[in-house]
Amino acid sequence: MRFLFALMLLLGSSLSASGAPLANQLKDNPSPYLALHGNDPTAWQEWNAETVARAKREGKLLLLSIGYFSCHWCHVMQRESFSNPQIAAELNRHFIPVKVDREIHGALDVEMQDFASTTIGHSGWPLNVFVTPEGYPLVAMLYAPPKGFRRALERLADRWQKQGPELAEAARGVAAQQPEPAAVEAKFAPKIAELFRQRLVQEALAKADLLRGGFGTAFKFPSAPQLAALLEAQRVAPDPKLADFLRLTLDEMARLGLRDHIGGGFFRYTVDPDWHVPHFEKMLYDNAQLALLYLDAAKILDRPAYRDIAFETLDFMIRSMHDNATGAFLTSTSAVDDKGREGGFYLWRKDALRRLLGRDDFALLRRIWNLDAPPAVDGGYLAMNRVPPSVAEVDQLKTIYTRLAQARSGRTLPRDGKLLAGLNGLALHALSRAAVDAPRFRPAAQALRDFVAATLIASGELRKGVAAGKLLGTADADDYAYVSQGLLSYADMAGSAPDRDLARTLAEQAWQKFHTARGWTLDQQSLLARPYYQTVVPDGPSPAPSAVLIRTSWALGGSTLRTQALKGLNTGYQLLDQAAFWYATQISAMGAIN
Repeated sequence: MRFLFALMLLLGSSLSASGAPLANQLKDNPSPYLALHGNDPTAWQEWNAETVARAKREGKLLLLSIGYFSCHWCHVMQRESFSNPQIAAELNRHFIPVKVDREIHGALDVEMQDFASTTIGHSGWPLNVFVTPEGYPLVAMLYAPPKGFRRALERLADRWQKQGPELAEAARGVAAQQPEPAAVEAKFAPKIAELFRQRLVQEALAKADLLRGGFGTAFKFPSAPQLAALLEAQRVAPDPKLADFLRLTLDEMARLGLRDHIGGGFFRYTVDPDWHVPHFEKMLYDNAQLALLYLDAAKILDRPAYRDIAFETLDFMIRSMHDNATGAFLTSTSAVDDKGREGGFYLWRKDALRRLLGRDDFALLRRIWNLDAPPAVDGGYLAMNRVPPSVAEVDQLKTIYTRLAQARSGRTLPRDGKLLAGLNGLALHALSRAAVDAPRFRPAAQALRDFVAATLIASGELRKGVAAGKLLGTADADDYAYVSQGLLSYADMAGSAPDRDLARTLAEQAWQKFHTARGWTLDQQSLLARPYYQTVVPDGPSPAPSAVLIRTSWALGGSTLRTQALKGLNTGYQLLDQAAFWYATQISAMGAIN
């Protein structure tokens, strides 16, 4: 993976240390990702007011190093750089190093990702952003090998010592380029929804891989928010070309390497355009969204088999990501197994398959998996239907996969056990929708609803989540939006007026906390120098929380919420016109207004 960093002139020697020596604060942290760094020689601090105050006192740049538990390259950079005594000494002497779990500080991550995209043209994880003591982002870089990372640290430290005031002024200037507030009326013309829906379809098909499905010619992500909006566009205005693309994409994601054919569920993405080689982490937010996507696609595209994939995905979540003690769902499973092997939990050696299976079963796998070709991954072969099985072979494959699942149960896969509000809101939405067609999902939906209502809503306000048995801090916009949506779906499924009222309360609080005359802010209180506002929030791996809140508010009804929803829609048209693909959920919300 290539390393990228901005302001290449910021590169040279050292500063004298000031203040008491830093010490690593992350040992036994409730965040599994932060706890992984608890024994690093880098003196990691948590992202809090005390850390920011120390940077101001000592006049040092903060290094915000952002990642997450199941991020492969985050672990690589830890091993190569943050565990390196020489690099750690450089960081500890000249900077205030801060390790951030992006799943806990999602709003901070969104802002830093946007800064990286603006300044270096790319974003991703691990993301390392150097921030001035005042709280203005200055330089962003992604993964870097140790030699390059150390050189960047030395030169940046030297430039900060020699030209700190000039660099600080430059950082302030970048932050000042935020949009000014504009008056927004509570009105919306339905024809606008039709125009933007057409624009979204046109733009998506222009980006589409019409041979292999999905978007892009390098990596392949599931792009669930975009596919969900396109599926809804297909329901409203059927288009044969769009329908063909959606079927192709959903078929290839389910048939090849993005999906775990043995244990169920979907991986985060594939590193190739053919959907063959996944990055092996599984995220709750992906699986919740994809379960609902396939459930809706079964009806809209008239493919009953998609319903089975949706239910299989929810079964995987309940079996492998469920916390039985609370009824909530874990955040993710790791890409590496307990022995540190990427994909090791999912891969098979040919000789092991031969020993486990009879002659006929092995012969079938040999053809379907193409075992005569070299494996695409060094660790072995991944289950995927490189050759589509016949109808008669499907049942035989199910029997084989049951045996392989039993054999795989002896393997160990690390998990991120955080129980996060927003992600569980997405899961509640999917389970509640599925329970309408399949009542067997209702107990899981009810248990999750009970966890949200009894544990996450404290003193009338939503908390971020639970980690290691401890309540996390204040919730962000995505938590409020997704939990409100999930509670509304549960209320509709169960006929529960109290849950509808609870969804309404959270929606009303969300508008008060996160929507202002300057636009949307995604957290309740930023530790940076100035709040980060967005006129319209784009989709990420999960749908834009603002668009979800708009749609949920309209569905909840009432003059106050519907007025807010109309104001939220009646802005940012220029952004949608320029990049409809990235605002798919906002465009989808427009179509829900009637």
